Amino acid sequence: MSKDSKALSTIEMIRNNVSVAFTGNNHAIDMLLIALICGGHVLIEDVPGLGKTTLASALAKSLDCSFRRIQFTPDVLPTDITGFISYNMSTGEREVHFGSVMAQIVLADEINRTGPKTQSSLLEAMQEGNVTIDGETYPVPQPFFVIATQNPSGQIGTYPLPESQLDRFLMKISLGYPSSDAEKNVLISRKANDPLKSLRPVATADDILSLREARTTITCSQHIIDYIISITSSTRSNEKISLGVSPRGSLALMNASMACAMLNGRDYVLPDDVQGMAEPVLAHRIMLNRKQFQGKETAESIIGATIRSIKVPGVS
Repeated sequence: MSKDSKALSTIEMIRNNVSVAFTGNNHAIDMLLIALICGGHVLIEDVPGLGKTTLASALAKSLDCSFRRIQFTPDVLPTDITGFISYNMSTGEREVHFGSVMAQIVLADEINRTGPKTQSSLLEAMQEGNVTIDGETYPVPQPFFVIATQNPSGQIGTYPLPESQLDRFLMKISLGYPSSDAEKNVLISRKANDPLKSLRPVATADDILSLREARTTITCSQHIIDYIISITSSTRSNEKISLGVSPRGSLALMNASMACAMLNGRDYVLPDDVQGMAEPVLAHRIMLNRKQFQGKETAESIIGATIRSIKVPGVS
């Protein structure tokens, strides 16, 4: 089996396994797979009860990787996340007690239910790939993938993530309410048993690392790179946006587009890949200038309008 066909086979096995427990939204599954392949992290924002935790747990159970779930509440401390040092009185030696972040797959449930210091302890590990405990630095295990969930800001008891920390997520997605047929399938599939409990791993940590390596071989032509830069630079001159997309966002869009091409069985990026990834990758990286307009526009709708305003490059 060639590397390309093995990668596609691995992706399909994970996708099918997750869909056993999380039905009716293959797009959301693909978004998580793209982030996983990119080595990025995902923030899922939506109201309670739409399956955020089920989706994250189903992906974690599909991978033969260490997994920890952190249920964020106001009393969770930074040391619960990173860990702490204790001293063994009988031996006089320091003992390291690692926190919940020391796992390959981390589900950070309701991350905006805890305070800024605790949020920062997780986000530092996401950005740096390590944690600092009592002045000592320890690398997190690889592959390292964080799926964070949060309720919409403005709800009672939430602590919104600042823009600088939102930028550390490769993408932010929402699940939305399921269709009637999808909701019916959920009810039918869960009449007797929870399908999540029956999931077994279908891919290993090495498989994920191989997928990440395969993504780097996807061709992203100069025309596509120019297209990406045109999109992100447009956000910096838009009067409706007070904070545009940074170069980090441009890089994130390129990487996600390469992974999207890979999921679609291609070894090259098309403009369609860029367009499909622009909203989940860029919308949470911009800040709207509410002083300039009072409309009902959202970050997502403005990114969509930006895409439509830019000439699509030809494919050569």
